Amino acid sequence: MKKRNNKVVFFFPAFSSIEATAPLGILAVSTPLLRAGYTVKIIDSTITPDFKKAVLQELDDALCLAVSLVTGPMIRETVEIARAVKAWNPEFPIILGGWHPSLLPDQTLASPFVDVVVRGQGEDSLLEIVQRLEKGDSLDGVRGIGFKRKGEAVFTPERPLRPLVEMPAKAYHLADFDAYERVCGRRWAMYISSLACPFNCAYCTNAGVYGRKWNALPPEQFVEETVELTRRYRLEMLWVVDDNFLVDLDRARIIAEGLVQAGADFKWSIQATTNLTARLNIEDLRLLRRAGLQQICHGAESGSLEVLKLMNKDFQDFESIYETAHRCLQADIRPSFNIIFAFPGEGRKERRETVKFVMNMCRRYPGAEFWTNIFTPYPGAPVMSRAKELGIEVPTSLEGWADFFPRYTVLPWLKGKDHKRLQVMRDYLRIAFDRVPIAADRRGPVTKAIQKAISYPARWRLDHDVYGFPVETWMNDRLKRLNIVPKPAVDAKRLEPAQPATQASCP
Repeated sequence: MKKRNNKVVFFFPAFSSIEATAPLGILAVSTPLLRAGYTVKIIDSTITPDFKKAVLQELDDALCLAVSLVTGPMIRETVEIARAVKAWNPEFPIILGGWHPSLLPDQTLASPFVDVVVRGQGEDSLLEIVQRLEKGDSLDGVRGIGFKRKGEAVFTPERPLRPLVEMPAKAYHLADFDAYERVCGRRWAMYISSLACPFNCAYCTNAGVYGRKWNALPPEQFVEETVELTRRYRLEMLWVVDDNFLVDLDRARIIAEGLVQAGADFKWSIQATTNLTARLNIEDLRLLRRAGLQQICHGAESGSLEVLKLMNKDFQDFESIYETAHRCLQADIRPSFNIIFAFPGEGRKERRETVKFVMNMCRRYPGAEFWTNIFTPYPGAPVMSRAKELGIEVPTSLEGWADFFPRYTVLPWLKGKDHKRLQVMRDYLRIAFDRVPIAADRRGPVTKAIQKAISYPARWRLDHDVYGFPVETWMNDRLKRLNIVPKPAVDAKRLEPAQPATQASCP
């Protein structure tokens, strides 16, 4: 093996094969490393065909491998890479950070192929780790991490969260936007301008990492950075991934006015709770639209008041949701809503209420769109405190969380035929009304015409709660296969069992 230099290799496991762009978390932790004189190499499996070979080749003269991931299917490729690295060199340091290791540091570090975990914000922690690895020093003094000493887990004190305004700029220049554009069909990036959310919805993991203390960049910084970013890299769109962008309404207005004055020419989308969007009047929304805002994504979550109460969403009511959709469409902003089915306490009655709510909204306000999920009890969410009571079998290893994803998760109250029926119902909701994904629409006119035609029987089925012999979903699946997909979806296979260790050759 070559002597290690000052290179740090990042691996980013695929989460979405179509709506692809640069991993924001890795770009964030890369900046301090670059400023300290380290070389950074990012390998994203979404845009790297033989990513395992590419990782092993880069590690030949590197200090360590760092992986950023969230709970779910990203763990599959993480495990695949980590096993390959340890087969090549059992002593090579592997560092895991991101949402999942932050929420379950003990369990993540217990994996035999994980040497260090970073909890919470990683900009300062990772730099200190790398500096100590380079010198061969102990990691004891690095706050906010866990590491192994003689096979035993050692966790250091928490590192206090830093306000977002104190954090370094993201290293967007490391992103291969040309490669992402070839996959996605659009040139876009993620941008974050605030952290945390003042609410504590029962299904959300945000408080487990950031608490509920909202903090944000000043509006002038938002305007300057986004205008420069989009112009430098020729980006047509930014997804502002703040958990709740509209907490400070005056800040939102100042941002919009600043973008208009700067002549910004990019589109952007935000996330917000419906009660906060409802505070915006039509003039506010039109100002935001002139500033390029094209979409507001909301967590409607259910059409049942009883379920909303169980979700700790007492702050939300249906009148404001309908009014939000109405005003957004008047301002030519697309209102998007997320739905969570099968939350604990939801029964057949509540589920039908939700379907009727979706159907009514889409008919009253054509242009509103819905995205649906099946409840997945992620670590760190308040509802997980009731896991044993609810009969939820919590995975006991890092690998076990790889299949903890709606397509595979079997809930105690949603099994067999009921689970299958709900999946079919969700398929019909996708067919019944148009949605606008981030990725470019590669469908031809014939495909669009057929999908439009089958949307009408799909709506009839949803109205009458009839899903037997789902010929329309079969047709839709065949139509989707006609489109060229750069890479299989990441949730299309299950995690393979560990194979007997073999000594891999040095790349």
